[in-house]
Amino acid sequence: MSAEYTEDNIRTLNWSEHIRMRPGMYIGKLGDGNAADDGIYILIKEIIDNSIDEFVMGNGKNIDLSIRGNEVKVRDYGRGIPLGKVIDAVSKMNTGGKYDSKAFKKSVGLNGVGTKAVNALSSYFKVESVRDEQIKAAEFCRGDLTEDGKIESSSTRKGTRITFIPDEEIFKNYSYKHEYVEKMLWNYAYLNRGLAINFNGERYESENGLADLLNNNIDEEPLYPIIHIEGEDIEVAITHTQSYGEDYYSFVNGQYTPQGGTHQAAFRETIAKVIRDHYGKSFEAQDIRTSITAAVSVKVMEPVFESQTKTKLGSQDVGPDGPTMRSFINEFLSRELDNFLHKNQKIADLLLKKIVQSERERKEMAGVKKLARDRAKKASLHNKKLRDCRVHRNDKDDRSIDTSIFICEGDSASGSITKIRNVNTQAVFSLKGKPLNTYGLTKKVVYENEEFNLLQAALNIEDGIENLRYNKVVIATDADVDGMHIRLLLITFFLQFFPEIVKQGHLYVLQTPLFRVRNKKETIYCYSDEERVAALEKLGKNPEITRFKGLGEISPSEFKQFVGEDIRLDPVLIGKEALVKDLLSFYMGKNTPTRQEFIIDNLKVEKDITEEDTAEKAA
Repeated sequence: MSAEYTEDNIRTLNWSEHIRMRPGMYIGKLGDGNAADDGIYILIKEIIDNSIDEFVMGNGKNIDLSIRGNEVKVRDYGRGIPLGKVIDAVSKMNTGGKYDSKAFKKSVGLNGVGTKAVNALSSYFKVESVRDEQIKAAEFCRGDLTEDGKIESSSTRKGTRITFIPDEEIFKNYSYKHEYVEKMLWNYAYLNRGLAINFNGERYESENGLADLLNNNIDEEPLYPIIHIEGEDIEVAITHTQSYGEDYYSFVNGQYTPQGGTHQAAFRETIAKVIRDHYGKSFEAQDIRTSITAAVSVKVMEPVFESQTKTKLGSQDVGPDGPTMRSFINEFLSRELDNFLHKNQKIADLLLKKIVQSERERKEMAGVKKLARDRAKKASLHNKKLRDCRVHRNDKDDRSIDTSIFICEGDSASGSITKIRNVNTQAVFSLKGKPLNTYGLTKKVVYENEEFNLLQAALNIEDGIENLRYNKVVIATDADVDGMHIRLLLITFFLQFFPEIVKQGHLYVLQTPLFRVRNKKETIYCYSDEERVAALEKLGKNPEITRFKGLGEISPSEFKQFVGEDIRLDPVLIGKEALVKDLLSFYMGKNTPTRQEFIIDNLKVEKDITEEDTAEKAA
C-alpha cells in the first residue's frame, strides 16, 4: 500500500533546520577531523574567509585564531559588522555585505551562507562586533538566538570576534589536527602578503607570496631558482625538481582550490604552449610538465565554484565583462614568462635541459610501459587482486562522494573486507606477500614489479594523481611487526614515486581493534592496551578477552563496523619541517637497528606481547 501524500507531508524548514538537515550542501562531508576537507575545518575556513575579505579591502592586518579543545575563536581587526545588523548577518540567509560589489569587489564568499552555516552547526556560537567605540554581542545554540546583548560603549579595538563549538550531534567524535589547521593558515599567509595570522602562540606570515609557498613545500633542491612573476590579479611561481609527476597549488581570490578548476587547467595548457613557443620546439606537453611544481593565484569578479566548499573553480571568465580564463592566463604567461626566460638565460638553459631529459626518459620507458600496461590489462581480466567499487572519485566533476580503496596483505583479510564493504564506494586490493623496498630505485621498477604495476593501474595514477580513482587510499595491515613493515614499505612506495598522494591527504592507515573484551551483556572492541584496561574495569568479573593477531582473524560480521560509519583512519601526514628524502632515508635506508626500534615502539600492543611475537618470528 502506497503512503498517503497530503498537505501534512508538505513542510517548510527555517534556515537553520535546512542547514542541519543537509549539512553536506553547505560544508561538504562531515568527518571526524582526520581529513583536511572534513567539515570542522570548513567551519574555521568560512569564518576566516570573512576576515581575509576585510584585509583585502584594506582593513586590519592581523587575525587571531585560537583552538582550545573544541572551542574555536577567530578575531579580526576589520571594520566590524554594522551593529544594527549583527544578528541578521549571522542568522538570516541571503543577508551580508558581499552582495554589494562596491564593498567587496573580489571576495571569496559571495552568497552570504558561510557564517550562517557555522552558526547552525554549532552547539555554541557567539558573535561580537566592535565599531565606532561600541560593541554588540549575540549568542546562539544550533542557530537559535539565546542571548541578545545590548549595544554598549567599548574601548576595544574595532573588528569582529566569532566563537563557536562544532555540534557533536552533527560531528561525531571529532578533534582538530594541528597540521591541517597550520596548512590552511600558511596558504592564507602566502596569498595575503602583509597579513599576520596568530594561531595558539604561533605566527604565520609571508614576504614573498607564492615563492615562499614553493620553497616551503619542495622536498629537494629545485633544478633552477623559482620563477616568480606577478601581474594585475595574477601571481605565478614555477620550478622543476627530480621528483615524479606534477604538483600544483591553485588559488582563487585567496581561496585554496585543492581540486583545481578552470584556472589550473588553463595554466597547465598554457605553460606547455608558451615554452614550446619560447624554444621553438614541438615538445610533448608531458615532457614539459613532468616534475613541475607550480602555484597559480588569480583574482576574479564573482567567482563560480562547483560547490559551497569552494574546492574547485568553475568560472570560465575572470569577470562578467572580462576575458576568458584561458586567454587571461595565456596572455600573462606569453608575455611575462617569455620575458623572464629571455632575461635569465641560465635558468632558461636549465629548464631546457630538464625538458630534454624528460623526453629522453619517456622514450626509454615507452617499451617498458607498454609491456606493463598489457600485463596489467591481462591480469585484470583473470585475477582477483582488485575488487572494485561502483563509484569513483573521477567519475563526476563533483568529487564530494567519498570513495576508498583498502590495500590488504593476503587473501584472508581482503576476503573479510570484501564480504562486508560498501560495494558502491569501497574497493579492495590484495597484496601478495611483502612488497619490494623501493627506496632509492627509479620509477622503472613500478612497471617491472607486478604488484606495484597492478596497484598503479588500480589507482589510475600513471599519468599523475589528477585521475586518482579514490579519495582515500587506505593501508590495511596487521598490527604486528610484519604488518608494520609492510605499512612502511607501502608508504615508501608512495613517498618515492607519488608523493602528492601523501601531500594532498589521500593516504591513510586503517585502525582495527587489537582486543575484544566481552561478557554476556556487552562487547567492547579495544584499539590500544589502555582501552583494554578500561574495558576490563567496566565489564567487571572475568570477561572474555580475545586478542586479534591479524585482520584475517576478525569475522566479516565483526569487521563490518570497523570499515563502516565507525571506521578509524589515521592520515599519513608530513610535517612542514619534514623532507621526503629524510623520511625515506630513516624508514628504508641503511639504519636497520633504528628502524626496527621505531617499528617496535610504534606498535599499539603491549610491550611484552610484542617482544614475545618478535621472538617467535625470529625463532
